[in-house]
Amino acid sequence: MTLTSTCNTQWADSSLSDDPGKKPEHSGLTNFGKIIVKEMNRLGMIVDLSHVSVQTMQAALDTSKAPVVFSHSSARALCNSSRNVPDHILAKLALNRGLVMVNFYSQFLTCRNVSSIQDAAEHINHIREVAGVDSVGLGAGYDGINYTPTGLEDVSSYPALFAQLVGSGKWNTEDLKKLAGLNFLRVLKEVEKVKDDMARSGAEPFEDNIATKYLKGRTNCTSEDPFQRKN
Repeated sequence: MTLTSTCNTQWADSSLSDDPGKKPEHSGLTNFGKIIVKEMNRLGMIVDLSHVSVQTMQAALDTSKAPVVFSHSSARALCNSSRNVPDHILAKLALNRGLVMVNFYSQFLTCRNVSSIQDAAEHINHIREVAGVDSVGLGAGYDGINYTPTGLEDVSSYPALFAQLVGSGKWNTEDLKKLAGLNFLRVLKEVEKVKDDMARSGAEPFEDNIATKYLKGRTNCTSEDPFQRKN
């Protein structure tokens, strides 16, 4: 479960807080937000940090006992979008044994509406270089994007992407298996292990009632993609 979408929640700041002219509400996670992360660990739920602010990323990584994922984000060093992951977070993610699943939306690869299969490969390689081969996966987001890399328009073109990576001289077959899904399966297993460990240690569920007034009327989050193609 992601901690925010494209709006702040009452317990966490979204990536929009990092955009020019925007300010965070909570400087990351509130105390209740940290409880949410711990409860997700207890239940065996994956903490998804795509869509959250950098301060929220940092706080969640400091709080979570289990690996976290960025289910559809790319490298901020290559495209300075608030939806992407900066290098200092990538380095911390490696210690968490978490995973960035690279998004193929052109706006997150090149910060423009056009991109190539090479651009996608560069993001994958960059994340590998900073966080390690065990912390990179594929999270293209084809169901929710309208600008895709040339040559990488859908999953049928994944073999071309893998060929591009092999051609860089940095990837072997075992590495590609990790990228294609083994890394994510490993995260699933480790999240389950943390759940089991917490159960054995007697971790108690958080069952306090949350007052409706705490939500301040924000029980849903709607947004508009500023890059959406107009008909």
